[in-house]
Amino acid sequence: MTKTPAKPAPKKRKKRAAPTLGPEKTARLFAALAEDRPAPKTELEYHNPYTLVVAVALSAQATDVGVNKATKKLFKVADTPEKMLELGEEGVAEHIKTIGLWRNKAKNVIALSQLLVDEYGGKVPETREALTKLPGVGRKTANVVLNEAFGHETIAVDTHIFRVSNRTGLAPGKTPDEVEAQLERVTPDEFRKGAHHWLILHGRYVCTARKPKCWDCVIADICKFRDKTPDPARKAKTSDLGPKGP
Repeated sequence: MTKTPAKPAPKKRKKRAAPTLGPEKTARLFAALAEDRPAPKTELEYHNPYTLVVAVALSAQATDVGVNKATKKLFKVADTPEKMLELGEEGVAEHIKTIGLWRNKAKNVIALSQLLVDEYGGKVPETREALTKLPGVGRKTANVVLNEAFGHETIAVDTHIFRVSNRTGLAPGKTPDEVEAQLERVTPDEFRKGAHHWLILHGRYVCTARKPKCWDCVIADICKFRDKTPDPARKAKTSDLGPKGP
């Protein structure tokens, strides 16, 4: 009996990367965001690179407003690694109890302060590799510090930037690292320094998670997001007209 030859297994199709906006629309998007917010900056309050590191580390799973309330008094008594070590873990904890995960964060603040004193003479290093060796400091925190404190053209992808990058089609990706790599590739040189702030502020106040304010968005005509939120004011005016017909 002749055996029927087995059919070759179908070749797996490679998943194509989601298309980006393209150079022309990307430039228009950043130009619009830059015009909307000419002087973007972090909303975390800090005095120097060290207090910025601490503030950003404390901001994980917490709001900038909440962190600022906690660090207002903390930074008055401890704005250097040496002073923070004198305050001690319990002292730090007392100041940041209103922030989520405060016990672990207090340990990290003391640990990173000790490492800065032991390894860097109390100064904050200016490289991502050195920063990410500090307890409680990941790639995102390091990128924020490099951008804000030292003027590097880095982009720290948080939930806001991840959402805006995917919704708009600016830099689609399944992980923060993928989005960061895309942003590094597509962001025009003239917008690289402020890109982090423009995207995070746009995501925080306009392109919000649940109900984005698409009717008040300066890049709505460029954005690829399909389920745009209608203008509630226009909806209200339409409903005021009453039912159509006799």
